Amino acid sequence: MSNSEMGIDNTRRNIRPRPLTDEEHERLKEFAQDIHYSARYSDDEYEYRHVQLPKAMLKAIPKEYHDSSKGTLKLLWEDEWRAMGITQSLGWEHYEVHEPEPHILLFKRPLNYQPPQ
Repeated sequence: MSNSEMGIDNTRRNIRPRPLTDEEHERLKEFAQDIHYSARYSDDEYEYRHVQLPKAMLKAIPKEYHDSSKGTLKLLWEDEWRAMGITQSLGWEHYEVHEPEPHILLFKRPLNYQPPQ
């Protein structure tokens, strides 16, 4: 299932994943143990979860990952959120940022997701 089929607005992402430098990766790594993962919940089509970053981590995330017009992070490519230290199984897409709490990232994937063989 493509991002557009999942209702993900790719205009809110970087054009292509922006890799972290070694220095940025090291700076973000210290926050990884404090990332909180919600329980999964679902509707008829998707399963969802939210990932809560430590608030201090937002200041360490590169400016190219931020959407200055909204005061939040952009929607992140999988390569970007994994490099930041978010760990979860395959198939999750970052589809929204909870604007009142910009350190909370919302993820979804199709119900009964099966990774490509």
